[in-house]
Amino acid sequence: MVNFSRFLLQAALTGVALAVVIAVFFPDILNRGDEASLQVTETVGESTPAAAPASYAEGVRRAAPAVVNIMTSRTIDRPTGFGLHEFFGQPLPPDEREQSSLGSGVIMTDQGHILTNHHVIEEADAIAIMLPDGTAHPAEIIGIDADTDLAVLRVRVPDLAVATLGHSRDLQVGDVVLAIGNPFGVGQTVTQGIVSATGRNQLGINTFEDFIQTDAAINPGNSGGALINAGGEVIGINTAIFSRSGGSHGIGFAIPVDLARSVMTEIIEQGYVARGWLGIEVQAMNRELAESFGLDAPRGVLVAGILREGPAEEAGIRPGDIITHLDGNSVNTPHEALNVIARTTPGEALDIRIQRDDESQELAATVAQRPI
Repeated sequence: MVNFSRFLLQAALTGVALAVVIAVFFPDILNRGDEASLQVTETVGESTPAAAPASYAEGVRRAAPAVVNIMTSRTIDRPTGFGLHEFFGQPLPPDEREQSSLGSGVIMTDQGHILTNHHVIEEADAIAIMLPDGTAHPAEIIGIDADTDLAVLRVRVPDLAVATLGHSRDLQVGDVVLAIGNPFGVGQTVTQGIVSATGRNQLGINTFEDFIQTDAAINPGNSGGALINAGGEVIGINTAIFSRSGGSHGIGFAIPVDLARSVMTEIIEQGYVARGWLGIEVQAMNRELAESFGLDAPRGVLVAGILREGPAEEAGIRPGDIITHLDGNSVNTPHEALNVIARTTPGEALDIRIQRDDESQELAATVAQRPI
C-alpha cells in the first residue's frame, strides 16, 4: 500500500511538472484549441444570411409622401350607334361626356417635377395632382417620351416632399421591393414582393424596354407610382402588369430609375429625348432566313425596309442587307440594333458592317434625330 501511494504521488508530481514545462516553453499548444473553435465560429457567422427586418414601415414612411395620385379627364363624343335606344325607335342623339381616370406619380424635384407614365396622362384635357395630405392642384405637362412611356408633369406648390432615388443598376434578383400607388382609386396602397428579374425586354410594351420584373402586386391605378427598396429609395417607376383578368397575377414591370431619371433630365432641359435614328426597319434572322441567304447559322439582323433619302439609304444600305455589327459590336436581335442606334448622338457617324451577296462590307452612316 505504501509503495502504491508513493507511485501515485510520483505520477501526480510528474504530471504537474510536465504541465509547467508546456505552459512555460510551449504556450502555443494550449492556444490551438481555442483558435480552432474561434475559426469555426467565424466561418459559421459568415455563411449565415442576415435576418430580414421585422417591418418596412420606416422605408415606406420615407418614400410615401413623394408618391401622388394623378387624376385626368377628357371630353369624348358619344356616337349615335345602333343600340337598344334605336331598337325601340328612340335613337341616341350625339352627345359629349366626360371620361376620367386615375394613376400615380412620383415627385422628383423640389421644383415640383413629377414623373409618371405617358399612358396615364395621354389625351387628357385636364390633369390634377392629389398630394398625400388630400389637397389637389392643377398640373402642366412639361414633356413626354412615348418610346419609354414616361411623362414629366409640374405643379407649382412649395415645400413638396421629394423622393430619394436609388440606383437600379445595383438591383439583384431576390431583393425585397415595395410598390406604392393608388390601385383602383382606393387610396395610397403599399404592396411587397421581390425582384423577380431584371433587363426584361421584347415584351411589346414600349419601343425601348429594360424592365424590372417584380411579384409585388401592381394593379390598374398603380401606373406611374414608385417601386422602392427596403430603405425607401425609389428604384423604379411601376408601368405594366401581365394579366388575363385585369388584376395582378404576380408579374409586374417597372422602368428602372436610372433610365427614368435620364429621360426626365433630357425632357426638362430640352423638351425631348435625343436619340439616334437611321430610317430602317429590321427583323430577326431565323434558321430559315439564314439558310435562304446562304448562312450556316442565324446571325445579324435583316434590313426589311428603308426610308427613302434617310440616313441608311444615303450610307448605301439596301433592303436585304444583313447588319452584323454596329459600332464594332455584333448585333443579333432587332432590340440590340435599335438600342445601339438610339444611343448614338444625332449628327455622329456610326460604323456599320453588313453582309451582301456573300460579301462583308464596311459602311458609315451619319445618324439623324429620331422623329418625336
